[in-house]
Amino acid sequence: MSIVNDFNSFSFRVRYAETDQMGIVYHGNYAQYLEMGRVEWLRTLGISYKSMEENGIILPVISLQLDFKKSAKYDDLLTVETKLKKMPSVKIEFDYKIYNNNRELLVEANTVLAFMNKARNRPTRCPDYILEKLKDS
Repeated sequence: MSIVNDFNSFSFRVRYAETDQMGIVYHGNYAQYLEMGRVEWLRTLGISYKSMEENGIILPVISLQLDFKKSAKYDDLLTVETKLKKMPSVKIEFDYKIYNNNRELLVEANTVLAFMNKARNRPTRCPDYILEKLKDS
């Protein structure tokens, strides 16, 4: 199956500090959940975000869209499904779905990130080693 049509699944439990007084996950935490999904997606390709940065590439988020369906609560087991939308160039785009332990859809999301040369602080093309990993998947 093509990496563009496949997704990576990552699960974790909601911590108390991520919730408000009603035990509901604070909306700002979802951006971190998406980041966790992206980092794990990269890791399944054999690429660590840390090594990418050490090689001079950073990936700032340039667009973030969240569509909330239902609230996540303290101690819920959440699953983030991260899917590459299309082959990257200067930008890389992901779609996400976040489910609770009852497999209820909580959030649909999308992010666009730009490949940036850290030293020059300028956009750059997706590194060849990432494209090769994607083609081999």
